Amino acid sequence: MNDLDRRCITTIRTLAMDAVQQANSGHPGAPMGMASLGYILWTRRLKHNPAHPAWFNRDRFILSNGHASMLLYALLHLTGYDLSLDDLRNFRQWGSRTPGHPEHGQTPGVETTTGPLGQGFANGVGMALAEAHLGARFNRRGYPLVDHDTYLFCGDGDLMEGVSYEAASLAGHLGLGKLLCIYDDNKITIEGSTELAFTEDVADRFRACGWQVQDLGDAAEDLEAVTAAIDSARMERTKPSLIIVRTHIGYGSPHRQDSSAAHGEPLGAEEIRLTKQGYGWPEEPPFLIPQEVREEMLAVGERGEAQESAWLELMEQYRRQYPELTRQFEAALTGTLPLGWEAGFPSFTPADGPLATRSASATVLNAMARTVPWLLGGSADLAPSTKTVITGSPRISRDNYAGRNIAWGVREHAMCSCSNGLALHGGLRPYASTFFIFTDYARPAMRLAALMKLPVIYLMTHDSLGVGEDGPTHQPVEQLASLRAMPGMTVIRPADATETVAAWQVALDRQGPTLLALTRQNLPVLDRDLLATADGLLQGAYILDREEGEWPELIIIATGSEVHLALAAKVKLAQEGMDVRVVSMPCWELFREQSVEYRNLVLPPAVKCRLSLELGSPQGWHEWVGGDGVIIGVAGFGASAPAGTLFARYGFTVENVVDKAREIVSG
Repeated sequence: MNDLDRRCITTIRTLAMDAVQQANSGHPGAPMGMASLGYILWTRRLKHNPAHPAWFNRDRFILSNGHASMLLYALLHLTGYDLSLDDLRNFRQWGSRTPGHPEHGQTPGVETTTGPLGQGFANGVGMALAEAHLGARFNRRGYPLVDHDTYLFCGDGDLMEGVSYEAASLAGHLGLGKLLCIYDDNKITIEGSTELAFTEDVADRFRACGWQVQDLGDAAEDLEAVTAAIDSARMERTKPSLIIVRTHIGYGSPHRQDSSAAHGEPLGAEEIRLTKQGYGWPEEPPFLIPQEVREEMLAVGERGEAQESAWLELMEQYRRQYPELTRQFEAALTGTLPLGWEAGFPSFTPADGPLATRSASATVLNAMARTVPWLLGGSADLAPSTKTVITGSPRISRDNYAGRNIAWGVREHAMCSCSNGLALHGGLRPYASTFFIFTDYARPAMRLAALMKLPVIYLMTHDSLGVGEDGPTHQPVEQLASLRAMPGMTVIRPADATETVAAWQVALDRQGPTLLALTRQNLPVLDRDLLATADGLLQGAYILDREEGEWPELIIIATGSEVHLALAAKVKLAQEGMDVRVVSMPCWELFREQSVEYRNLVLPPAVKCRLSLELGSPQGWHEWVGGDGVIIGVAGFGASAPAGTLFARYGFTVENVVDKAREIVSG
């Protein structure tokens, strides 16, 4: 390490110390310990252009241990990204572009939102899979159009979280050789030494998963050894690579190095003074960046511009040689749906039913797969049941990355976390599928998809007590309510095959994640000649069957399979002289987005007699039925019995709905 290298690395360390101290909040220890690793990667090997952070063929860099965010912010600033020194000074402050954990879309150069440990690791696996798939589809001899690496930094916490193991296992199985992870083995967690709870042989674990492993020991400050290890990893293209490096959290702090105290709190003014003395660094001013350091780090931009220019020239040659492939490639990158894409949707009539909405979704999926070639995905070992196979396309494997079906295995969490990586990479529209109840295993990744506004499509089946004999462990009761509570998540529960078509239209056209909750049991296809068209789903709720008079005496609001129960109850109530409106309400989020006029048209405020039907938790339904309304829902956990028995036991019968309607209207 020469003196200039040392000064660059020290600058990264002191920027992290000063920013955390000024914010009086944050994690200084990991950035201090990993500064040399970040410096080596970002200045010697990472292919990136600070002037154009979104250049498609750039290498992807993910800081999975997102609490070390000041390492990333310092690197972004020093190498010339649009992140100012004032942004660093405003670390963790309101409106800052340097939040406590990196957030995609808020800070230039941040590839994904990290913080929940293990998520970034799995995102990286998804990005590496996206690179392999797109390369297999578009690269031609002499034209490596899609050719980049995915780099991960991770820590002990990432590798303790189960999602990282799920993702690592899949990455090794698929032989994702352009995935390179540097493991910050600092041996410290919040509670103390990792030996309190983590003594496994990480190297052997990853070797067992099919990774190349290099253990550098205590060589974090040996820049040549780290560089050589990165180069060795880049030469191994049949296996993902793990480089284990023993670092020292709080590097150079006389009283905090190698202690849990360096992890999540400022060092303090006196400790910073002593640490800077030990570095041979001026104690003042804070946020010092020597001119020679700035010049050295900014030189990265020149190399990045040259790399991007070379790729753009390759792209022009490719365009001349393969004009149709170029058109397909550019369409995939923009994600712009082709003109007339809606015309590709299938249509259903009552003659097609009864049909489970999962089966209708399978028909739509395959129709859209022909129209939208960048649509791909799979299920957590449940594809025959969730019906999520793109017919005519193979499964992705280490021998064929060009397939569009992904066998995720029984890995719901990794499936959804990796799907976030697929979406973040660009050029793909992923879908992920399992039984609706198992969103509980995937929820952390789904929440981050909502936070990042990623257009991931979730196809979740077996959506209610209709699961029947499998019992309460498999019967989603609270899932609808809990996912509706997630900001940015669009939850759609279609009533029949035609609403399922409209739900897919929303999912493909919407920015942000969309979840379709689909039935296992068959449902009649509603006769749209007698009822409103399913296009009303695009507004979230619509009048499916109108009252006879000027105003209804009662409004029955239902979702999914219970819409059919509402229609049957209306027939019975009409025989008794009650004028009823049936509203299908498949998506609360879409309905909230409509104008007040439209919402009042569907649910007139003057009509206080309202009843809701949904085979799930009643939580949240008072927003739509009001204080005087009645909610028929499921307050418990369900039971093991045939579906018909369960419907009757929980009050989802025509007789019970009619009785409740009489009670509401009679007051």
